[in-house]
Amino acid sequence: MRVLLVDDSCTMRNIQKRILNALGNMQFAEAGDGVEALKILFSTPEAFDLVLIDWNMPNMDGHSLVQRIREKDKTTPLIMCTTEAEKARVIDAIKAGVNNYVIKPFTPEMLIERVTTTLSKLKAAA
Repeated sequence: MRVLLVDDSCTMRNIQKRILNALGNMQFAEAGDGVEALKILFSTPEAFDLVLIDWNMPNMDGHSLVQRIREKDKTTPLIMCTTEAEKARVIDAIKAGVNNYVIKPFTPEMLIERVTTTLSKLKAAA
């Protein structure tokens, strides 16, 4: 499974990698902001199976990134992983096109549950 981790915190990306490796064979790409993520997403020939996105980042925030991704790609699963817990923010992210939402700090079990739920819903809909 190919996963793109988009977070300005290297520590958070490392935590996500450690947790997601429990799901099996993973390949990770990493971006520190939305601008870098778009370059990786749209210049890599192989598609990503999942993208985890932080909301608050420099250069391009996660909400803008989700909107830009959804202009070209309606299907790649996107999960917002953020400290933004306000209900209006969650609704905005869903309207922008995220498939799921995880509030930091999260437990490993919570992240794995959101990832597996998101992927299984999409598989069922296909």
